[in-house]
Amino acid sequence: MLLLGAFERLLRALCGLLLALLLAVVLLAVAMRYGWGAGLFGAEEAAIWLFVALIALGAPLALGGPLAMRFDVAVARLGPRARFVADAGADAPVLAAGAALALGGFAAAGHVGGISPALGLPEWLRLAAFAFAGVATLASLSLRRAGEGRLGVLALGAGIAGLLGLGLVFAARFLDLSPSLVAGLFAAAGLLVGAPMPHVFLAATVAAEPFGAMLPAPALVASAVSGVSKFLLLAVPFFLLVGGLLSASGAAGALVRLAAALAGHLRGGLAQTTLLTSVLFSGASGSSIANAAFGARTFAPELIRRGTRPAEAGAIIAATSTLDNVIPPSIAFLILASATDLSIGKLLVGGFFAGGVMALALAIAIRLRAGQAAALPRASGAERQAALFGAVPAFGLGIIVVAGIRFGVVTTTEAAALAAAYTLVLALRAGLRGRGIATAFASAGAETAAIGLLIAACAPFAFLLAVDGVADKVAGIAGALGEGPWGVLLACNLVLLVAGCVLDIGAAILILAPILVPLAVASGIDGTDFGVILVVNLMIHGLTPPVGILVYVVATVTQIPPSALFRAVLPYLAALLGALAVLCIAAGLRV
Repeated sequence: MLLLGAFERLLRALCGLLLALLLAVVLLAVAMRYGWGAGLFGAEEAAIWLFVALIALGAPLALGGPLAMRFDVAVARLGPRARFVADAGADAPVLAAGAALALGGFAAAGHVGGISPALGLPEWLRLAAFAFAGVATLASLSLRRAGEGRLGVLALGAGIAGLLGLGLVFAARFLDLSPSLVAGLFAAAGLLVGAPMPHVFLAATVAAEPFGAMLPAPALVASAVSGVSKFLLLAVPFFLLVGGLLSASGAAGALVRLAAALAGHLRGGLAQTTLLTSVLFSGASGSSIANAAFGARTFAPELIRRGTRPAEAGAIIAATSTLDNVIPPSIAFLILASATDLSIGKLLVGGFFAGGVMALALAIAIRLRAGQAAALPRASGAERQAALFGAVPAFGLGIIVVAGIRFGVVTTTEAAALAAAYTLVLALRAGLRGRGIATAFASAGAETAAIGLLIAACAPFAFLLAVDGVADKVAGIAGALGEGPWGVLLACNLVLLVAGCVLDIGAAILILAPILVPLAVASGIDGTDFGVILVVNLMIHGLTPPVGILVYVVATVTQIPPSALFRAVLPYLAALLGALAVLCIAAGLRV
């Protein structure tokens, strides 16, 4: 494992370096545009190329830990022998995806000519970068299994991948199945055995090829590269960086003190403080996972010390963390806007309203359940004023991001870059130096690579669903449930509620939004309203098994069993479903 650890540390450091270069390019372009009235030639193209390189370089990091997005609830309970087979089954999609990226990337690079318009770089380089990602992924998996002393798992996984490939080719001669059905079944099986989600979608798309999918390996890689070559997506790494630097700078602590001064004296005061902190922190980080980890470290011990049951404390933190991808800035809305034609500015405004409804529902649930056990002393006027002044620097982020985007002063990506620079200044003023800054950039770079790989993997999978006419099938379901916008709302929410149980929110948005948003708009529902409903619906699944990513993050930090958290979170889940119903009714009445 020493060699693997050194390899991953090197990749994380390089990802951090690429993120720093990416931030520098965007900030320089903004400075030249507003300071000297002239754009930086080739800045957008350079930023996209750096983003693609970052994803390709960090792809092997998506094999282990939280970045892998593995849903291993089922396999975790298996005995040693069954777990050996399940792990081999999980390795099979990784091997298939790695091979497809490597072989398809090199093949595509060999057939692509021309140079980029601004930089003059050969276009095949972006495809070759993903070929490197495939090779590095295969190498990383091999090092991981060798370090664990489990090369037998790897060998069995390779055998399973080979046999499945031959079996699919043979079965395609006798079975008339749609490519999307084959891909869906293969993806479900991969997720069930705990394979990393990005590799599952890539391998599932490869599995559909014998059944008529128009995506051979080179086309798959080209589609994946195209899926992440969007300037809007560059806001994702910057918002991830903002979340990391916010905690490191102490600005997050200032938000906690303000929340405690405003809400700590209420019934269930510390729990209400947790909720209000989530509302405030969501206006800075844009990441529910970041907020869940922060809340679990900051509030869980204090809630438990003041008499709240451990499972109840963890459930409160997980439930309040759903707000972060709804209240702007929101990474989920950025992904949604990149996958559809919806306005990011209007989505962010809609997120404020939806976040307020969700926060109110959670506040009521906390008041009914938390009692007086975790109340705090009432803050004096002077204490509240001091807390407000201390939190003012963190509020600057909201002004930069939301006001800048909403009033058209800067683009979403530029606003995110300015927010990252602003938070970096806060961190430096707070005394954070070399190693701490480098760690924040490396962590954000690694998370960016994992999210980017998921976006890339979902692009060809979503294309497959579109070609197979899945949108028409969903429209048929909507028609069966009722005519008009109410039937469409019901059908779409049912689809999202089912999909959210097995898909990460990013994957669900990328796959389902291009199908469901046009359907909703055609029925008369406002596209922005439905986009907000879609994100809220999927965020709620951060609390539901088997995915329940927010529950697992809290469980990892607090060491509370996930099963206990899933039971304790049920009242808050009911409150959020009530908030979703309110949003749906409001959208339906606006038609």
